Amino acid sequence: MSTDAFGRLMALADPAMIVVTTVAENEPAGCLVGFHAQSSISAEHYCLWLSKANHTYRTGLRATHFAVHFLTEADLPVAEWFGTRTGETTDKFNSDKFAGRGADGRVTDTDEHGLPLLRDCPNRMVVERIAMLDDGGDHACFTTRVLSAHSEGTFTPLRLSDVAHLDAGRSSESRSVHP
Repeated sequence: MSTDAFGRLMALADPAMIVVTTVAENEPAGCLVGFHAQSSISAEHYCLWLSKANHTYRTGLRATHFAVHFLTEADLPVAEWFGTRTGETTDKFNSDKFAGRGADGRVTDTDEHGLPLLRDCPNRMVVERIAMLDDGGDHACFTTRVLSAHSEGTFTPLRLSDVAHLDAGRSSESRSVHP
């Protein structure tokens, strides 16, 4: 198999980008995600693949719920914030440097599950984890049941090609061996 051909095919697919947030034991986490897909129509299921290298994965191992925020072309600063920093060293939800702060200075609201919901990203779903698959790759799949979805009209999604210039907060080679 040609890895160049695989990379080219994946780049041409140009997936939409999302930010996934979660919380476990009062520890919030969030990251930029490019691997995600609807996985069932009835019942409504959605899969997220989280990098084993990042803080959100390790928090997600203990979490029961996730928020999936669909990014628009205007959300590049949100993608940059959640994609270029690691939760081990940055509080992504309470920093004065985050460009997406609301009028009252808060970045998020909290839902009934304690999930951080990004105020500037109203196109989102709240999902409940029903399974997790680690097949040995650098990402693990979280299969979820959609509990709620909210959409504010049509929008143009932020794509992988729009964020390709960003340097990840952690490389996939730095994945955790013992979560």
